[in-house]
Amino acid sequence: MSTSASIGEQLTTQGAGSPLTSRNVLPVRRPGRWIATAIIALAALGVINALVTNPNIQWGVVAHYFTSPNVLIGLVRTVQLTVIAMAIGVVLGVAIAVMKLSQNPLVSGAAASYVWFFRGTPLLVQIVFWYNLAALFPTVSIGIPFGPTFASANSNELITPFLAAILALGLNEAAYLSEIVRSGLLAVDPGQTEAAQALGMSQGKVLRRIILPQAMRVIVPPVGNETISMLKLTSLVSVISLPELLYSVQVVYQATYQVIPLLLVASIWYLIVTTILSIGQRYLERYYGRGFGVATANTPRRKAAQAKASGA
Repeated sequence: MSTSASIGEQLTTQGAGSPLTSRNVLPVRRPGRWIATAIIALAALGVINALVTNPNIQWGVVAHYFTSPNVLIGLVRTVQLTVIAMAIGVVLGVAIAVMKLSQNPLVSGAAASYVWFFRGTPLLVQIVFWYNLAALFPTVSIGIPFGPTFASANSNELITPFLAAILALGLNEAAYLSEIVRSGLLAVDPGQTEAAQALGMSQGKVLRRIILPQAMRVIVPPVGNETISMLKLTSLVSVISLPELLYSVQVVYQATYQVIPLLLVASIWYLIVTTILSIGQRYLERYYGRGFGVATANTPRRKAAQAKASGA
């Protein structure tokens, strides 16, 4: 009791003479942070020193080929593949997700079979398969089954390396995106669907105006990751001699034998485009996260404001 009374008297006296403020509170010492910082700083300096001083990297060769026409053409082709494949994946993925949530067992079963097949086989196998489709179907026809044919084309002429890459990347991505979209749709409170239908809204209008806008908060982060992953997965189409970024640098280093510098050229370009995509993903997350407490969270401006307020 006497100890408690003395502490209370000290607080009362201190509160009367010099009120307690945040400046009187000593921060908790965390030596582990300083040790971890020192280790990370030393490791970073070691990596930078190795990259700068190692003559085998040949930074002059990297700079020479960094903006060469062949490399830039391959970069443009990589971006094209990424954009088109993701567009196909998003559109088809939304349709498959809606089909999988259908009450019709035939529709939901077809969607589940699609996801099972394309997620269960390697993407590299799918790329090679589409490229060699002519071995299975010499001609591709459009018509009524067991009826008249409206149009047909030679598979070797129709399935070019670019089209084979687009089909493989887009159809494979649709299987993964359908599960992402489905999880986003299931995250929306079903009571909102019931309320909208009670107001006389059709199922399609409910999906477009009520469900999808709210589901985007859950869908955008993993779709952003899938887009970045797709950018790197386009390098697999080099096996069918499609001149994207990796294949373009391979052509150069097979002639010059400067393997490491050319691989660094490709890696730097991948890092640049990935950084741009990451920035776009961050802004999309902030946009669709409005009203959920994540719109301005973890942004550099907010962190600076918090640090300034805590130091005031």
